[in-house]
Formats: sequence, structure tokens, C-alpha cells
Amino acid sequence: MRRIILAAMLIGFTVSAHAADDSSKKPAGTAKGAAVGALAGHEVGSGHAVAGAATGAAIGHHQSKKAEESKSK
Repeated sequence: MRRIILAAMLIGFTVSAHAADDSSKKPAGTAKGAAVGALAGHEVGSGHAVAGAATGAAIGHHQSKKAEESKSK
């Protein structure tokens, strides 16, 4: 179980890091989003931890980017 969650977090973090528009910034919110998504996916059923981590990382990145844009305005 620990291996699945760690792998899901790593995959989610990697995917979101490559999806970042600006390479000089760290992808914020992705690790927390990946962890929450992996746990939620694990609770749903077998094999959903990785999909949950990827989705959680994407949502965490999106939310942090949205918050950053609202601060700059």
C-alpha cells in the first residue's frame, strides 16, 4: 500500500511538473494534491490510487495557479 501511494505521488508530481508553463517556478500544490488524490483513489478501489494522484496533482496545481493570479491583481 505504501509503495502504491508513493508511486502515485511521484507520478502526479512528475506529470504536473512537466505541465507547468513557467519552468523557473516550482509546481505548487501538486504534492499535497497528489497525496490527497492517492488516498481518495485508494479508498475508492483497487487501481485508482494512481489516477487519483494524477488528478489531485492537476487540481492542486490549478488551484495554486489561480490563487497566485488573484494575488497579482
